[in-house]
Amino acid sequence: MIRLVLAGDVMLGRRVDEALASMRPEEVWGDLLPHFRRADARIVNLECALTRSRRMWERAPKVFHFRADPSAVAALKAAGIDACSLANNHVLDFEEEGLLETLEVLDRAGIRHAGAGADLDSARRPALIAGGRVALLSLTDNEPGFAAATGRAGVNYFAEAGPETLTWIEKAAAAARRAGAELVVLASHWGPNMVSRPSPAIRALARGAVERGVDVYFGHSAHVVQGVELHGGKPILYDTGDFVDDYAVDPAMRNDWSFLFLLDFEAGRFTRLEMIPARLTHARTRGAAGVESALMRERMTALCAELGTAASPRGGRLAVDPS
Repeated sequence: MIRLVLAGDVMLGRRVDEALASMRPEEVWGDLLPHFRRADARIVNLECALTRSRRMWERAPKVFHFRADPSAVAALKAAGIDACSLANNHVLDFEEEGLLETLEVLDRAGIRHAGAGADLDSARRPALIAGGRVALLSLTDNEPGFAAATGRAGVNYFAEAGPETLTWIEKAAAAARRAGAELVVLASHWGPNMVSRPSPAIRALARGAVERGVDVYFGHSAHVVQGVELHGGKPILYDTGDFVDDYAVDPAMRNDWSFLFLLDFEAGRFTRLEMIPARLTHARTRGAAGVESALMRERMTALCAELGTAASPRGGRLAVDPS
């Protein structure tokens, strides 16, 4: 069996970075930490640069620039994070210098990464974790200026969810299998912020990905959790929301409500998804409880039902079993 733990956007910059100076790294994850430590593989989307560089990206208008001191990698290590998805709209916030230092910091910490690199080939290279049994692919449609190219550092960028994107996914998944991976996870930082449901284009991308060899579609970008769909018996997590940050909270969208996603596989076959309600506070995330947890589960159950997925209550969690 392989137990895979997925969490959405982890942003360690700004006030989170400041808070880390006076807290133990493991405090970031609160009472959810044991779930990370009991897993076989743990993946997050790292939504910031880990760099000392102060030269911000200014080649195109950009409102937010997220960076953390390289020492913040200790928080990732405390949770045993095995790999980070880096194809997103913040990993180059401090230019190529910041990205390259981020890669070095992760490499020194023994944390694999996918979706960004010193050139296009490295940005598209899968990260192999769990003794090579799990492969992570990563792509984004955010920030075209961040796109990697031959001889240029950047992210694995695609302009649209068309045939070119699906062809790359199919070839990359097949290559990961040839390298020995039993499971292929596609991390997709795709689409707009603050939307509670996936667009038809994103649904087509996710379904196309699992039809072409991906075992788990791991979406993030909206900053809020969206519903889960099973397609061909494979889980599509359209958006896993935020998981660690210092963001302002929208009282309607509730971007401070999230879930920790635990996925079980037997011999490469999906057998169960468990979703643990998680509440984000400043620089810390903990398991949600009481009425708040119930409201989160109710919302997620409804979102899943819209996608034809039955999410069942299991002791304060939600469970999705293959049909």
